[in-house]
Amino acid sequence: MKNQKLSLRVAGLDNNSSEIDNTINPFNFRDLNVLADSYCPISELPEPGSEEEDVLFKHLYSKLKPIWQALSSETPFSETVVVVPSMTLDAEEMLKINGIEYYEERLLFLLIQLCNPNTEVVYVTSQPLRQSIVDYYLQLLPGIPYSHARRRLHMYDVNDASRDVSLTQKVLDRPALMQRIRNHAKHSQIAHLSVFNVTPAEKSLSVALGLPLMGADPSFLPYGTKSGSRKLFKQTGVLCPFGFEDLANEDDIAEAIVELYFQKPETKRAVVKINEGFSGEGNAIYKFGDLLNIEPTLSNRAKAIALVKSDLPRSLKMQAPHLPYADFMKKYIQMGGIVEEFLEGCEKSSPSVQTRITPTGQVQIISTHDQIMGGEDKQIFVGCKFPAPLEFHKDIHEGGLKVGQALADLGLVERVSIDYMAVPTIPHLPVSSDNPWKLYAIEINMRKGGTTHPFRTLQFLTGGHYNTETGLFTTPRNSVKYYVASDNWICDNYRRLLPEDLIDIITYSQLHFNSTTNTGVIFHMIGAVSQYGKFGITCIGNTPEEAQHFYDETLKIVQEVCLTTRWLVR
Repeated sequence: MKNQKLSLRVAGLDNNSSEIDNTINPFNFRDLNVLADSYCPISELPEPGSEEEDVLFKHLYSKLKPIWQALSSETPFSETVVVVPSMTLDAEEMLKINGIEYYEERLLFLLIQLCNPNTEVVYVTSQPLRQSIVDYYLQLLPGIPYSHARRRLHMYDVNDASRDVSLTQKVLDRPALMQRIRNHAKHSQIAHLSVFNVTPAEKSLSVALGLPLMGADPSFLPYGTKSGSRKLFKQTGVLCPFGFEDLANEDDIAEAIVELYFQKPETKRAVVKINEGFSGEGNAIYKFGDLLNIEPTLSNRAKAIALVKSDLPRSLKMQAPHLPYADFMKKYIQMGGIVEEFLEGCEKSSPSVQTRITPTGQVQIISTHDQIMGGEDKQIFVGCKFPAPLEFHKDIHEGGLKVGQALADLGLVERVSIDYMAVPTIPHLPVSSDNPWKLYAIEINMRKGGTTHPFRTLQFLTGGHYNTETGLFTTPRNSVKYYVASDNWICDNYRRLLPEDLIDIITYSQLHFNSTTNTGVIFHMIGAVSQYGKFGITCIGNTPEEAQHFYDETLKIVQEVCLTTRWLVR
């Protein structure tokens, strides 16, 4: 039990692992130097992006290693975790995501850290969370009375649900709120800031709160773009689709498509990707069409480029619904991007691997997933299954360790995941012993993503861990667990339900998570159900088939009863 508690503490620091980092020295609180020297008066905060801010941020960042030592030790201590679950993305990108303000609920799994009776959690949102949603998570806590956990949870909101400004910026604009957060953290021996993704705004928030940021230094952000991913794959020898990066405009796109066709004439489609697109919605597909009628010779190159450039407005197919070509190209010019071959295959799989780079420079494999891709061209992430198909786990582990080590050598501390695409070696023939899968690395993500919260929910609820040898998740009782998860259950009829209704429906149907069997259904993002008809779900089973059964049965029941009240207990 002692090791399980240590595992939860270490996992709580960063993102997903139950493994203890054994590379550290024995912990001494004097190494941490507490937080007393970390505060700059709010009235005297440096300008965002200034050299003074950078100095203060690096001073705070230097505390990550001793914090890690504390969390990996058996030393009792008081801890405060400040969670600001802001999706700090481009403002126009944020507006594309239905219910983005409710994505802040996805990190509520971090409340599991209240299982440590010496831990306080400060959770900040854009708008107030319904008490029933908070209760739903607190009642999942194993071994801790609800009342004890509740008094160590401090909920704040900025009372601003606008979608064009990030939650991080909203907090930065409210000095009194920042002071209240500081007041919670300053008496703890250990405190840190946890966010969804890191940008310069989160760096400013770290300095403003005087808290070390558990995430990447923003100087590493270029490695997580589509162009940065391709360059890092090439550097580390990880196979990626043939293509071109660091493109800037429509002319570059046309030239890259032609070059792709000339060098690989068997290619029939290209994927055009914006560097900082989210969940595949910054992707577009170009079918070569009339380009295939041009012989790929040097003398025809100018003619081919002119044809593609004139054809792009008509034939480029955006994956984000209702996104005009002009808007896509404007964003491409603003952010840059890539062009690469569209991977054809009569069979496809989309495995991913999640790693963590610790403050001591250790690269850990955390988990794998099989991504569920949606949209007509299967470019949009809609959910995941755990684990990835076992035939892939060793190869994607190897790729994850190569990329992770390259980033660790540069000094990155962060969760790093790699998305892959697997197609048959001979694309038009089914996979067989003579025609094996061929794996291509697609992109690197340096943030909490759609696979983070379901895995950590499983980990924290069961106390188990991912076994890198087998590619499976095992509980302390040696039970193997699987799950199916999605953020994207969407239906207009669901708008008729309140969050409490979803909880009641799943409870009355006896599908709710059972702490005895460690199986069942856990909801997330249910605050969005009434306004957007949208919510998320994680379905845990003892077999892949049982997890899928929970998923299918829940979908069936919610669709059947959302227009009725017969499920209500009178």
